[in-house]
Amino acid sequence: MDNLSDALEKLKLASTDSATDSVESCLDCLLKALSNNNTEASVKIQEMGVLPLLPTLLNPQSSCTPKVANIIAEVAKNEFMRSPCVEAGLIPPLTQLLTSPNQEVLLQTGRALGNICYDSHSLQAQLINMGVIPTLVKLLGIHSHNTALTEMCLIAFGNLAELESSKEQFASTNIAEELVRLFQKQSEHEKKEMIFEVLAPLAENDVIKLQLVEAGLVECLLEVVDQTVDGEREEDIAQLKTASDLMVLLLLGDESMQKLFEGGKGSVFQRVLSWIPSHNHQLQLAGALAIANFARNDGNCIHMVDTGIVQKLLELLDRHVEEGNVTVQHAALSALRNLAIPVVNKSKMLSAGVADVVLRFLQSEMPPVQFKLLGTLRMLIDTQAEAADQLGTNGKLVERLVEWCEAKDHAGVMGESNRLLSALIRHSKSKEVVRTVIQGGGVKHLVTMATSEHMIMQNEALVALGLIAALDLVAAEKDFVGANLVSVLHKLLSDERSAPEIKYNSMILICAVMGSEPLHKEVQSLAFIDVVSKLRAHENKTVSHQASLTEQRLTAQS
Repeated sequence: MDNLSDALEKLKLASTDSATDSVESCLDCLLKALSNNNTEASVKIQEMGVLPLLPTLLNPQSSCTPKVANIIAEVAKNEFMRSPCVEAGLIPPLTQLLTSPNQEVLLQTGRALGNICYDSHSLQAQLINMGVIPTLVKLLGIHSHNTALTEMCLIAFGNLAELESSKEQFASTNIAEELVRLFQKQSEHEKKEMIFEVLAPLAENDVIKLQLVEAGLVECLLEVVDQTVDGEREEDIAQLKTASDLMVLLLLGDESMQKLFEGGKGSVFQRVLSWIPSHNHQLQLAGALAIANFARNDGNCIHMVDTGIVQKLLELLDRHVEEGNVTVQHAALSALRNLAIPVVNKSKMLSAGVADVVLRFLQSEMPPVQFKLLGTLRMLIDTQAEAADQLGTNGKLVERLVEWCEAKDHAGVMGESNRLLSALIRHSKSKEVVRTVIQGGGVKHLVTMATSEHMIMQNEALVALGLIAALDLVAAEKDFVGANLVSVLHKLLSDERSAPEIKYNSMILICAVMGSEPLHKEVQSLAFIDVVSKLRAHENKTVSHQASLTEQRLTAQS
């Protein structure tokens, strides 16, 4: 340590008169001390006030510069030294050195900046604001033959790409082309993994997604899949997962997805289809998720249903009723739900037996599967009276829906169960369905649904309750009283925040329940006529007209 102290003192003197030889020998001494005991040497460097001297030594023309940058890189490995490095003003001169033609300077500068800014979003953001991203992308293109420099750039990209503010800068460079070109050259698993770690955060940006597709990344990914699909080594399994996951991520962008779909004739789309019948769970999963992503507009959905994709998905689900791979079940159900959105697809999918296959998962205890199952059935029966009637009279289904309506730990499942219960009634308009729901104990859940914070759910509940009252008021009377339906309607009509359609449907329902003696008494006791008469002046003409009709009804039966 005495040698180090001497070297530090000499460095302080030598740095003032720029004597290169004496500076260089001092730097060698510092590097040796850091390699022997980094922490102890770093403390000494800080104590003796050497850090503030280093910016002047970071001269692009000086032969000492690589060693100075190396010392900073070594010192900044210690977390306690990073703030002192920033305070010593080292970041600006280091950033300027990134334009140096000297590869050793570039390497050590990159290391120094990387270590100083490690794990600090604010410092990384500072680098982004100083314009390091375009500079580093340019370096990658120029020095792609230099392995150490390439790795330094990739590590920097991996750290910076985590910041949302970096994406716009990356998108304005040719990063996509450079990374794809670099990927194509790699044969080693570790090198490919490094590039994957940069690609994944970058591919979250839609502009970059399209750039990566146009640069040929998809072809690279498909090649990785082909090379690793039958591999049993851990690295093959890892690469297969990374490549297929990245493929699915690229399809989340509307433009990149449509480019790869190519009207359903794209070679990429066809390859992804071939993954679904695969025996590899990872490929089955990626294939189903890819179909779900392709199924994000009506045109694509109609084309896919017409070309037999539904059958492939049903066969896949059939294989997983027993095998029970939850992620594959979830993905396949997601794809079916999306495909069922266009009206023309619903009857075709029902004829193909989708509802029957989906019902086989009714006993699943996994909330993600339950959620998608419910959404798929709800999409299928929309405007399909016969299917709604058939499912709505299925006692086991209604029983399970009522059970899930109480799944307070899983708000999504609870919400979808309520919506499906309502949809069965609304689309069937069937007395048998209404009876099945009443017998299954579903009425109270629909009354609760009418108080939801989501207007669409409130409305769906009120329409379903109106149909129950119209089709079988006698059977529902007890449940309506028990669930305080009249009180709920009074609150909805009194609340100024209630949307016009909520007020309208609440009044329709009030008129419908007036035929029940106990409900009629409740309506009278809550002085509904006062609330309704105020609504006659409502700005919405439909609401004001219904208010007049409801007021007449209430007056006539008072």
